[in-house]
Amino acid sequence: MFRDRQEAGQMLADELAKLTLQDPVVLALPRGGVPVAAQIAKALKAPLDLVIVRKVGAPDNPELAVAAIVDGEPPDVVLNREIVEAYRLGDDALRVLIAKERGELERRRAAYRGEHAPLSAEGKTVILVDDGAATGTTMKVAIRALKHRSPRQIIAALPVAPPETVGELAQEADLVLCLSQPAHFRALSYYYLNFQQLSDNDVLGTLEEFAQARKADLGDGNRRSAGHAVKKSRHASSQ
Repeated sequence: MFRDRQEAGQMLADELAKLTLQDPVVLALPRGGVPVAAQIAKALKAPLDLVIVRKVGAPDNPELAVAAIVDGEPPDVVLNREIVEAYRLGDDALRVLIAKERGELERRRAAYRGEHAPLSAEGKTVILVDDGAATGTTMKVAIRALKHRSPRQIIAALPVAPPETVGELAQEADLVLCLSQPAHFRALSYYYLNFQQLSDNDVLGTLEEFAQARKADLGDGNRRSAGHAVKKSRHASSQ
């Protein structure tokens, strides 16, 4: 059991630090994945961003996903082909359903990211993070969309998920890192002592706090590099 999402993120970061990761970027699934991912990005000194996914429901059954839209430039549409075929949805019908949800995706993008463009995944080691998964559907969709963006590698990182979900994610990602895999999976909140519901403001607060800390860290690094260069210059001029 994890104390909270922050502790889960620190534990995942400890495991990820044991790997050789080239050009890592950390992408969180909001809302719950954000505080987990922030701890990972902080420990790895990597940039942090979001992957915003919006489900496209079937006609007369909005809980059943026929597709999902994943934020990007441009957004990716990932189809659930079995459901599309079961409902006999043609291209025109799909376009109508997708258009209905695109507005909500844009609203979430504006709320979370503003005018900032998504981080590029091209050539990067992408670490995709959530606070846990029961079925892993959202993470699977996100992985499929990220594959279109030419990453070096995709690592799915999550604190807890049932073994069958981990197995399914392993078929999508290059590597799955899951700290706990209970055979009899309960509600996600069962695995946290503190599992408070997060709001958009909580997400924005975590992102802002991370951005300020990273800016300060990069500033310190630049000053240290500049100081080292000055010392070398003085040493060279004295010879």
